[in-house]
Parts: sequence; structure tokens; C-alpha cells
Amino acid sequence: MLELPNATTIEGNSVRWGKAGEGPPLVAIHGTPFSSQVWRRIVPHLTDRRTVYYFDLVGYGLSEMREGQDVSLAVQNRVLASLFVEWGLERPDVLAHDFGGATALRAYYLNGLRYGSLTIFDAVALAPWGSPFVQHVRKHEAAFSGVPDYMHRALLRAYLQTAALNPLSEQALDIYCTPWLGPVGQPAFYRQIAQMDQKFTDEVEGQYDRMECSVTVLWGQNDEWIPYEKGMALASLISDADCIPIADSGHLVQEDRPEAIVAAVLKRLDRS
Repeated sequence: MLELPNATTIEGNSVRWGKAGEGPPLVAIHGTPFSSQVWRRIVPHLTDRRTVYYFDLVGYGLSEMREGQDVSLAVQNRVLASLFVEWGLERPDVLAHDFGGATALRAYYLNGLRYGSLTIFDAVALAPWGSPFVQHVRKHEAAFSGVPDYMHRALLRAYLQTAALNPLSEQALDIYCTPWLGPVGQPAFYRQIAQMDQKFTDEVEGQYDRMECSVTVLWGQNDEWIPYEKGMALASLISDADCIPIADSGHLVQEDRPEAIVAAVLKRLDRS
């Protein structure tokens, strides 16, 4: 497990973060409904070349969760920009997945952050997005927040499994479920779904263009949340290279094919 011993207050939210390794900086940004623990099988392979910074998005993992909190994509890019200042970073390498991808793109095009390189995969970036489950929860957040614990646990485990092509281990399910359990975690889970809104990618999608840094786009070929065709389209907009398909992987590449992510990042670092 990755350790997150540090906490920084940003816009009234306590954001937990950690770092590991030595060398130039690399920032890893997780997606929904996960936490920075998605990088636990990735980070150890990078620490001999990079100081890896990782954090839990506002309203996720060990970061603060509370009623009435803004945990939407609207706040996450501002949090990233503030963390860059906190860490004293300029042009770090960035590794981003899912909502982390949206956060990295919004921070680049809206906040003016710049990266040494960007490795982005299975990202929420192009409309339309949002599964039928997400749309249903958005309409009935209060009802879902109050379901009995055993029903919530069953729904949560089933939902998480749909992110991966291969069966998730009990350890992985426990890691990803735990933050979303109990009187604080359960409503927080449905809160972040209820605040998913395509307008936050719509407002930046029109600005997508070749980025100033080198960009690698990867995508699970069996991603049932965001199809591989979205990866191809995103690569054509922001990268000089085609999208790289990851065979035998769904949306949660960190569990299905972690070695593919490690290989892509190391290859990118070798070129820098």
C-alpha cells in the first residue's frame, strides 16, 4: 500500500498525498471511483528514476469527505494546480487515468499547467460519457445514499468489477471499497457520482490541440466504460502518435495490465 502521510488544505478541503523515490518529479492522478492506491503496483517500478507524487482527489480515498462538498471535475484541476505550487513543481511528468485524465487536461488547457510529458489512459475526456448507472444515481442520489449497508456493499463491488476485464482480487476490492463504506464513505460515493457532469469536459474539449509536451495515449481494448475508439479520437487531438491499445484489459488497466503502464512510462522516460 502507498503511504499518504501528508495533508494540505486546498479550498477548504484536506487533501492527502505522499511521495516516493528519487529524481525528477512525476505526478500520478487517479480516477473515479478509485484512489491513489491504484498506483501501488506502478510506483515501485518508477522510484529509481523519478520522485513520484500521488494524492487522493478531493472527496476520494483518504482526502476529506463531507456533506455539501464540491467533488466535481470543476474543483479537481484547481486542486492539482495548488499542489504543483505546494510541491514546487514546474513541468513534471504526469501519469493520469479516468477522471485524473480529465483533471490533467483541464489543468493544462484552463489553468496553464505545463508538463514534461503526459502518459494518459482510459480518460474521461470526450463526450458523451456517463453510464446508465451514473445517470440513474444522479437522479436519485438521496435514495442511494440511504440504502442498507449490505445492499450498498453488493452494489459497490459489482460496479467496481465492471471496470476490470479480469476478476478483481479480494484485496483489490477491499482497497477500492473501504473508502466508500460507513456513514461518511457511503454518501460520499453517491455524492461524487451525482456531481459527474459532462459540462466539465465540454468546456475544455473544444480547446484540445497538440500539447507542448510529448504525449502517450494508452487504452484498454476491452474498456466497457469508455470504449477504445475514444482513445483513438483523443490521441488524434492531443498527440503526434496513435493511441496504443492494451490487449486483455478493461478500464482499470492498473489491475488488468499494470506492466503495460510501467512499460509505457519507462519508455517515455527513456526518451526524455
